[in-house]
Amino acid sequence: MKAAARVGSDGAEQAVSEFPLGLKSLDVIHGGLTTVVAPVKCAWRDGDELARDRANAVALLSKAAAAAGGQRGGARTQLYGLANLSDLERTLIAEVLGEGEVAGVVALPDGSLAQIWESVLAGIWRVRIGTEPAHEYVEVGAIPQIVRRAATDLTSTDLVIAAPPDGAMNVLPVLAEIRERARAWRSGMRAHVINLTLLPMNAVDLAFLHESVGNGPTQLVFRGYGTCRVQATGIRNVWSVQFFNSTDNIILDTLEVGGVPIVALAADEDFEDSAERLREMIEVYAT
Repeated sequence: MKAAARVGSDGAEQAVSEFPLGLKSLDVIHGGLTTVVAPVKCAWRDGDELARDRANAVALLSKAAAAAGGQRGGARTQLYGLANLSDLERTLIAEVLGEGEVAGVVALPDGSLAQIWESVLAGIWRVRIGTEPAHEYVEVGAIPQIVRRAATDLTSTDLVIAAPPDGAMNVLPVLAEIRERARAWRSGMRAHVINLTLLPMNAVDLAFLHESVGNGPTQLVFRGYGTCRVQATGIRNVWSVQFFNSTDNIILDTLEVGGVPIVALAADEDFEDSAERLREMIEVYAT
C-alpha cells in the first residue's frame, strides 16, 4: 500500500491515497479484447461464410435488445451465453457490441479472472470467465452480477483495527467510522461517502488505512475525458472510488460504504436508449 502525491493548485504536493491496481490486471482490462476484435472486419467481409452462421448471433442480440427495453437498474440481470455459438458468430457479436469506456476484472477463488467489458451500449456487458471464449456471455443489467457477488462473498464482514504506526494522526476515527457504517449498511440504504481528499490525513494515515481495509476482488476502470477507478476493498460494502484528470492526477479520492458505487451502474434511462440503438444495429446485419 502506498500514498501517492497530488500537485495542488499552489504547486505543493499533497498526500492522497492510492489503492494499487496490479499491472497484470490493467493489461487484461485495456488489452483483453484485442485478439477478439482485431479480425472482425476481415471475417465480416467474408460474407458468404458469415451469412450462413449469423442467424444465431442475430437471435441472441435480439433477445438482449428486448431485455434491455424492459430492464431497470434494480432488477435482476439477464444473461445470454455464447458457448454454443461459432467463432464467426462470436466475432459478429463482438463487432456489433464493440467496446465502451468501462472495463474490469474480478478475481475468483480458483485463481482465474473474470473479464468484464461494457459495450458501446450502456447496460449491455460482455463477461468472460477465464481464458476460454466458450465461457463468455452477454449480460443486460446495471452491472454484471459477478461484480456484486464477488464483493459480497469474497470479502470480510468485519474491519479489524490494529494499533496505528508511529506518525499516524487521524486515521483511527476514520477507520471507526468505516467499520460502524459498513456494519450498519443494508441493501436499499444510501451510500455513505468519506472524502479522503478533504481529510487532514498524512501519508502514514493513508497507508495504514489501506492496509486495514485491504484490496478486494473487483476492479473497474472508466475511461472518458478522465479516469475513474472503482475497487472493492477487502471489507464488505466498502469501496475505493478515485477520479483522475486527463494527466492522471487524482482530483477526488473517496471511500464509499454501500452497494456497488452508482458511478459504475447503468441508469434506468440508459436501457431503453441502448435497446433502440441495438435494434437499429441488428437491422443492418440482418438485412
